[in-house]
Amino acid sequence: MSYDVNNVFAKILRKEIPCKSIYEDDRVLSFYDINPKAKIHALVVVKGAYQDFSDFTTHATPEEMQGFLHGILATVEALNLTQDGYRLVLNTGKNSGQEVPHLHAHILGGEPLSTNL
Repeated sequence: MSYDVNNVFAKILRKEIPCKSIYEDDRVLSFYDINPKAKIHALVVVKGAYQDFSDFTTHATPEEMQGFLHGILATVEALNLTQDGYRLVLNTGKNSGQEVPHLHAHILGGEPLSTNL
């Protein structure tokens, strides 16, 4: 399956769809999820055309990988979640519940989260 340039995150990255931005640099854009699953629910989206974590780890450059991790941490810090903690989720494929075929991480926090995984 090839990358869908018209997925919703690609459109957000091209500024065709607005978002409530939290952090942005040359590698990632983070913003609040429109359907939050916790008091704080942010998404960190890579700017490269990667479908999921498997695609990213297979094809991304070391600089892109470092940029993704840096973007996640910068978003966590911008949301003031460092002290109390947060959950980081990367869904890959339909069985995981991945709804948008573009690599993104979910950051959830701001309240005690269920420990039932």
